[in-house]
Amino acid sequence: MGKHRIGIVGFRGYSGAEAVRILAGHPHAEPVLMEHRADTQDARALPYRHPVIPCTPEAAAGEGLSVVFLGTPPEVSMELAPAMLERGLKVIDFSGAFRLRTPEVYLRWYKAQHAAPALLAEAAYGLPEFCRSRIATARLVANPGCYPTAANLAIRPLLDAGVVDRAVGIVCDAKSGVSGAGRKATLKNSFCEVVGNLSAYAILEHRHVPEILQNSGLEEHELSFTAQLLPLDRGILETVYFRTTEPDAGALVAIYEKRYAAEPFVRIYPAGQVPDLHAVVRTNFCDIGVKLDGATGRAVVVAAIDNLGKGAAGQAVQDMNLMLGFSETEGLL
Repeated sequence: MGKHRIGIVGFRGYSGAEAVRILAGHPHAEPVLMEHRADTQDARALPYRHPVIPCTPEAAAGEGLSVVFLGTPPEVSMELAPAMLERGLKVIDFSGAFRLRTPEVYLRWYKAQHAAPALLAEAAYGLPEFCRSRIATARLVANPGCYPTAANLAIRPLLDAGVVDRAVGIVCDAKSGVSGAGRKATLKNSFCEVVGNLSAYAILEHRHVPEILQNSGLEEHELSFTAQLLPLDRGILETVYFRTTEPDAGALVAIYEKRYAAEPFVRIYPAGQVPDLHAVVRTNFCDIGVKLDGATGRAVVVAAIDNLGKGAAGQAVQDMNLMLGFSETEGLL
């Protein structure tokens, strides 16, 4: 059987380039690079030996593409996705264009009107651990943000189990490598600003907050989330602080072990042990560990992912595998 051809728009960006790398080693997929007008600003030679076609629905359909990855800003994704869908293509969007459920919520957090609101209700949220059945039958998948991927995998099982003191609230302290901000050059992301530094940004207004709320079940007043920039190229470490009604750390670990027992990309650490970035960088894993002071009920969960892997391209390939009927781990293990 021939390989499925997978279009990648935005293949020069960090997430798009990671998708090309993963798909190049996939046993059932072949990457096809789709040249978008924004890409032409970069005249460097491509380090790929893959077909390059125009970024049009006609070219995508004519080349027999099965799925198109959109590694583009939200406004570009809102322009391209409807046209690709009309030609019968499946779309996995890396941006925040289709992650939220209403145009009103999108307007509040993205400070822009949504150009394709009819697709918000249709789009499947691409977090397989919670949305697997919808992803498998979807024609449009909204790939989750990197921060919400780690946050929801860490928080939701505890909320579902009812062991969090919600009156006290949850604090999520999230740190990411610089590639999470994208490849476009800015002063804030330049070498001299980042190296030897650590800075918080988008305080109380980060675009990923509504994704965490929407998929965890938290109310906004119950969550304090702050993103911080690490002087590293990739990786996310999130430290989640909460009060628990469960006095035993082993019982908290058991909640995770039961919830993720059949999940190939979530690894749970023994009680008292927590992950670091070295454990997950350049993988599609989310590693989770718990520490608890039973006397006071103070608990800390640490979750680690690669922002370009499980936080972007790796998760997109995981979604693609579901959509095309492959084993979920194909090309990722």
